[in-house]
Amino acid sequence: MSVGVRTMLNKLAFLFALALAVAGAAGAAEIRGDYIETRSADVYTGQCFANGEVNLAGNQALVAWQVQSGGWNGVRLDGLVVAGAVRARATLGDPYGNPFPAKSVILVDQHAAPEQREALVAFAKAMGGELLRNVVEVEAAPMSMVIEKHGAHAARALFRAAGVATIETRAIGEKDHLCGNEYTFYPPLTETSHAMPAVALQDEYRGPGLGVSWSCQEKRSAFVGSFER
Repeated sequence: MSVGVRTMLNKLAFLFALALAVAGAAGAAEIRGDYIETRSADVYTGQCFANGEVNLAGNQALVAWQVQSGGWNGVRLDGLVVAGAVRARATLGDPYGNPFPAKSVILVDQHAAPEQREALVAFAKAMGGELLRNVVEVEAAPMSMVIEKHGAHAARALFRAAGVATIETRAIGEKDHLCGNEYTFYPPLTETSHAMPAVALQDEYRGPGLGVSWSCQEKRSAFVGSFER
């Protein structure tokens, strides 16, 4: 084999390895973690129950993310929590309604540094899309989020923004099948890599900005899962 041919083969091998490295970097998640969501309408339900709530419920929601690893806009966010409280114009998820523009309040982890708070708000807006487009207030609070898993699925989950919002969930059981025709009627409100419907033992918002507070118990209105982006 001539020196010229060997040099060309070495260059091709280098370019191939470089392409694999770039592809791997492009496919790697920038940020990942856990996700909890509740709304004021059942998400795991039958058609008849869902029809009964359309335009009467489901226009309020809480969404919360806890970053396990990664960052946003070049800022590390490991371990921090961000959430959004939403008041929409109609039932969220109803294909025949128009819930937007919705009012929203973003809750940021009080432990975050100023640049981390900015990154958390930007991340929440990117994940929430239209849901969090119209932010009327950003509020800092002590926040925590814990998900207890049984195998691959969540058994219980708890999110708290002290004095402002609470979500507590449990897994759906046999006693939660009321009509026998239940299924995941509405998908999650934001992008997830995995999510399962759950019962919201407590779904509460008593914060500013939305002109309304709520407290709901024992509704099949939650999702617990994970995100990766």
